[in-house]
Amino acid sequence: MARSRERIFDEYLASAARAGDGAAFGRLAERWQPKLLAHAWRLTGDPEFARDVVQDAWADIMKGLRHLDDTAAFPAWAFRIVTRRAADTIRRTQRQRKLNAAFASETSDRVQSADGIEQSADATTVRTAIDALPKDQRAAIALFYLQDLSVAEIAAALEVPAGTVKTRLMHARRKLRAALEGGKSNG
Repeated sequence: MARSRERIFDEYLASAARAGDGAAFGRLAERWQPKLLAHAWRLTGDPEFARDVVQDAWADIMKGLRHLDDTAAFPAWAFRIVTRRAADTIRRTQRQRKLNAAFASETSDRVQSADGIEQSADATTVRTAIDALPKDQRAAIALFYLQDLSVAEIAAALEVPAGTVKTRLMHARRKLRAALEGGKSNG
């Protein structure tokens, strides 16, 4: 995969930040905040959780950057940190929901459901189709097409084998094609 000017500039900023340049770290954070926030939102499905995840991830990135040997790996490394933080947040939220449900079922017969799906009013057909994908497929598609990461980089970011990334991309493409053509998906 040919490296773009953007990737080379990010690599430079990561190297400078790794060496202690605070301004470079600030610029790197400024450039990567929207990308990491979008990734966290795709994983959590909640904008508030996504902001918390990315804030915690930046603390990890700041601490760990000096130990990053290959600054060209910054994108996959940063996405992996966000993925881990999102998984932690989701686990915590699920545990809390289970506790709340158990408590609510003891105090009353009705259990509150927290399954609200957020869609913006002006979402395009493609965005709607992508949003309908399972989280793992949505993350793989977004990292591949929106962040221009390779299969190997996505595998590192999501902490899954490259074959799993390829399978997720295949199923996601099939579902997107079916949704956009108005048919049913088989995968």
